[in-house]
Amino acid sequence: MTQARQWVAVDFGGPEVLRCVDVDVPEPRSGQVTIAVRACGMNPADAKHIAPGQDRALLPLALGYEVAGIVTALGPDTELASGGGAAGDEVVAQVSGGYTTAITAPAASVYAKPPALTFPEAANLLLVGTTAADMLHACGLRPGETVLLHGAAGSVGVSVLQQARTLGARVVGTAGPAGFDLVRRFGGTPLEYGPGLLERVREAAPEGVAAALDTVGSAEAGDVSLALVRDRRRVVTIAAAPRAKADGYVFVGASNPESGPFRTRARSRILGLARDGNLVVPMAQTFPFEQAPAALRTLTSKHPPGKLALVSDG
Repeated sequence: MTQARQWVAVDFGGPEVLRCVDVDVPEPRSGQVTIAVRACGMNPADAKHIAPGQDRALLPLALGYEVAGIVTALGPDTELASGGGAAGDEVVAQVSGGYTTAITAPAASVYAKPPALTFPEAANLLLVGTTAADMLHACGLRPGETVLLHGAAGSVGVSVLQQARTLGARVVGTAGPAGFDLVRRFGGTPLEYGPGLLERVREAAPEGVAAALDTVGSAEAGDVSLALVRDRRRVVTIAAAPRAKADGYVFVGASNPESGPFRTRARSRILGLARDGNLVVPMAQTFPFEQAPAALRTLTSKHPPGKLALVSDG
């Protein structure tokens, strides 16, 4: 059994509750893979996972849901989810407790890393990629249609832009002015959110909006979406579950029983898009593994568009 360093929360709160501890990494059994982690992906869900107001019996809590790294061992009669696999292979995985330098994970969640992606990029691919795919699937977007995307410069938004482009659809996306270039880079038409948004969307999309996707959860996003899209089954949110329930549109996420199985099935397609150069992961900043508190502070504050990652030498 080897040891790894892992960041855990010893209380509920922000970066101040993180502590780096030594943990044992068990040898992989059948159906498991051990990974020397080179990059830990970071997502808003990490901060929500340790937010105040939870049962203290859960502490300490390990953070992180995505890693990329190098296989050091496979259990007996075990293959990666993508097939094959051997020590030395570069991989990406969805895990629990990913702020770590090594981890033994279910092989069913470990895939060959797309060669075109760096470790930090690969460590941030699957969660946002499958979330974006879930939203597009739920709204039934078809080639030639126009979709309104709230939060187009955010991480899920950027993945939606790229995946919608592969479907042959047009995206009109809301963002702050600082995010306009990013939206344009991936084929979207940027519009500033705020008063007058409804009129700006109608002017930018005179052909009409077939569906609306909300990654923001604001009242404006809900109001404008419902004003433009007649069929509420084609209004989808990941950020406003109570309103979606009240107003009869679609929420995808943990409480939707269809989301988990769909996102698992979508992983292979997301990896294929990245492998073929049709899906990239813009990065804002990387941090040494030892600077996890600073990285979490950046994650929960305003920062340039793009993903964050912790990087390690394994």
